[in-house]
Amino acid sequence: PHQIVLWGMTGVVFFVDGTASRGCSSDVLADLPLSMESFIKVVQRIEGRGLGPSPLTVVRSLRGVAYEGDAFVEHFLGDPDPFPSGENEAPMWDPTLSEFIHLMVRHRIVGQAREEGVVLGSDGTTVALGSLLLGIEAGLVAGAGESVSGLYSLTIARNLGLSFLHSQDSQILGPDGCWDNVTFPRVFTLSGPPSLATDALVNGGMDGVLLGKYLSTHPLHALQLSTVLRDYYGLHPGGPPEGPHLISFQRRDNFRRLVNGSVLQELVLGSLATLQRLGEAEDTGQAAALEDVVKGGVQKFVHRYLECPVIIPRCQWGARPYRGSPTQLSLPLAFMYIHHTHTPRQPCLSFRQCTADMRAMQRFHQDVRRWDDIGYSFVAGSDGYIYEGRGWQWRGAHTRGHNTRGYGIAFVGDYTATLPARRSLELVRESLASCGVMAGWLTGNFTWHGHRQLVNTSCPGGALYLEIESWKQFRSRDQAARHH
Repeated sequence: PHQIVLWGMTGVVFFVDGTASRGCSSDVLADLPLSMESFIKVVQRIEGRGLGPSPLTVVRSLRGVAYEGDAFVEHFLGDPDPFPSGENEAPMWDPTLSEFIHLMVRHRIVGQAREEGVVLGSDGTTVALGSLLLGIEAGLVAGAGESVSGLYSLTIARNLGLSFLHSQDSQILGPDGCWDNVTFPRVFTLSGPPSLATDALVNGGMDGVLLGKYLSTHPLHALQLSTVLRDYYGLHPGGPPEGPHLISFQRRDNFRRLVNGSVLQELVLGSLATLQRLGEAEDTGQAAALEDVVKGGVQKFVHRYLECPVIIPRCQWGARPYRGSPTQLSLPLAFMYIHHTHTPRQPCLSFRQCTADMRAMQRFHQDVRRWDDIGYSFVAGSDGYIYEGRGWQWRGAHTRGHNTRGYGIAFVGDYTATLPARRSLELVRESLASCGVMAGWLTGNFTWHGHRQLVNTSCPGGALYLEIESWKQFRSRDQAARHH
């Protein structure tokens, strides 16, 4: 097993288990994964130096690394300290950590595919730390009684505006990507040509807005930055701040409650106007054309990030390759078939558990049943996410005799007597279905069916079947027979 290490003031390496030894900086860099947990450990070490810097001092020092000389950021937040030190004038961090901190917080695309300045969260999503830190700083400044008007501009609106203006039309947003190793992430590779608003930048921006709003209402003396981060990213036994809703896996729902498309459009236009005043963007003098471009971009943003659920891609759960050649579906399809996995029998509650279950199901389907791949189109965990099986475009192996006509959606667990998590039910019933319709994968008048309506089986379990009978666009067994 890997050990996470952090450098102390005297060149001593501190391990997570509390032990220590001497080492060199190259060892440190080799042994730290690019994960949110690693970043929080670094913040904890900074907080523990000397008399302990304030959260605002910590985040400003990190901003000096991520956004050095950025006129737009300084317009809202002022100059960072270029030589960060704590309130007791001790260096903010040991020089041996500088290279690692730069790698973590300074966003850039290397070549055409490698994205830096991002970390893997415990929930399986990837976050750009620079956007997150700007939101936190804006919130802390507001919480200290100072005026700051740039929370949305700093975190997300500028990136969206520049991407709408300068990216190719097909790539104005995203893409997502995959880590080389989800248990010890070091390299994040994008799944396609990069826009100026990758998924990681959007995730970091939404998190920055949400935490900035939270921190703006809490006094500085009551906060420790590492604790807030650990709570929000599900790494603290005490639970997230503000109850169970302010947590990373609900970022899309919570962000949607704050802004709608028209509000976001005005925020993006305002950010572009600020960039033009600062000489950071060209003023074309064509306001109406600019507004049309931004309006179209925001509509795509709303669909991709606020209406559709997060779908964890195959590479993130460690899928084996498809055996043979997949068969493309003739789209759109008209049916959604609901399953439970039965085995695994227990719901998966974390990214780690759900990815292990996905791999186990794929092994069973390929090695025992001799199928080409995992049979389901999509799988819903109880961790707040949907997992990609065969996806929207490829024929599955889930509902015998009907695989070309509908998608197979499985809930991890045995739902003979109990129901999946309410959040998982909502993701499938509302978000996944509407996303499929809007994207043209699914007809607007599609039908829900339980697996048992079409095949001699107890699937999806008695309790879950009773649940889906109440869903809009569900059809009974007799209706199902007439429509197949």
